[in-house]
Formats: sequence, structure tokens, C-alpha cells
Amino acid sequence: MTYDYELTLIGATTYITNDIGDSVPVEATTVVLCDVQSVTRSEHYSAAASGLKPEIVFVVNKFEYDGQKEVEFEGKKYKVDRSYSPKKSKGIEDFENLELICSGLVNGVM
Repeated sequence: MTYDYELTLIGATTYITNDIGDSVPVEATTVVLCDVQSVTRSEHYSAAASGLKPEIVFVVNKFEYDGQKEVEFEGKKYKVDRSYSPKKSKGIEDFENLELICSGLVNGVM
């Protein structure tokens, strides 16, 4: 598996005070390398039964993900619906990976 794409993990929003005293939101971001996969048919239908609409799957290194709820890829924001860690039996490479199943956001809303 190759990690050919950049993915921005968006963490908690904090607020700082600017020069004139206004509170300005600042998102904590981390850029990581990832692989991109499509949502499988079974994943799509299972999620649809729960009211979710997964669009894309990002595969990242497990140690780089810290529970962020949003990501940005190629200028588009996605909500992380769930993360999935493959079983150990698939091999070391798969064991170190984490799949992020994501739905698209439009103006910050699903």
C-alpha cells in the first residue's frame, strides 16, 4: 500500500484573542500521508441502514490518528463516521493501518 496523498486531520477548535480583543477560532491541524479507497458495497449498504452516507475511505498509519472528527482532502472537508483497524492476521502492514470511513460536509454540515 502506498501513501501518495496528503490528508489534513482537523482536531479541536481553540480560541485565541487577536490584536483588537476578538476571539478567533483556530483549528488544530495535522497533515499526514494516506491512501484513498472507495467505499465497498457492503459498507455502503450497512451504513445506509444506520442513516449514514459514506463517500470515501482514507487509510492512515494508526499512530498518526488521534480521534479527530473531521478531515480535509483536496480542498473538501469530510466527517469521520468511524475508524476501523484491520485484524492482526492480515499481516504487519495491515495491522499498522487504520481506515477512516468518511462522509462529505457542505459548509461544515452533513
